[in-house]
Amino acid sequence: MANSDPATPRERYRAQVRTEIKEHAWQQIATAGASALSLNAIAKQMGVSGPALYRYFAGRDELITELVRDAYRSLADTLRTAAAEGADLAGLAHALRGWALADPHRYFLVYGTPVPGYHAPDDTTAISAGIMATLLDACVPLTTEAPGVHVAPLAAHLEQHRGWAGDHPAPPAALHLAMSFWTRMHGVLSLELAGHFTGMRFDPARLFEAELDDLLAPRNP
Repeated sequence: MANSDPATPRERYRAQVRTEIKEHAWQQIATAGASALSLNAIAKQMGVSGPALYRYFAGRDELITELVRDAYRSLADTLRTAAAEGADLAGLAHALRGWALADPHRYFLVYGTPVPGYHAPDDTTAISAGIMATLLDACVPLTTEAPGVHVAPLAAHLEQHRGWAGDHPAPPAALHLAMSFWTRMHGVLSLELAGHFTGMRFDPARLFEAELDDLLAPRNP
């Protein structure tokens, strides 16, 4: 039987080493944060010289970019899978929360404080746009816009500034709902994962549910 893997042994070895480097990078991020990420420290953990690792990643920023891409792709896959299985907007909210709670450091790499001196490449924006497209697909059925009905100021503003929605044809009310969903769900998640609710002695899951219920309550566009 022919080998279905077109990669050469050298390419497979390179992929394995890159994977190992990323695993060590996530461990560093969990311990000291993304801003402290160091290829030389990773090389020491792996028992190789610093220059040896630069054959796999040109520098810290390239490594961070790969981690950011992996994180965005993971969330995009999670939401797409949930949507394919019939999840509505509430279901996507729970998928988002589950993804975030499963790995807070991954969550904060893409939705936390930017890493000083690091600028993500344009292709990560394209991946995040795919995430938003999944949400917009779920928002459209929940919004109606009859001709002549007043459109809320924010919805009208988002209609004029819809680059973040890519080429999705969502109407203004759906744009409004998607943006509200994104900011409110991430707001609760960011505070929860950062530990800001720890001393307040309540269940953050209940707050998340209440915010979601309020968000999905019938309202004018």
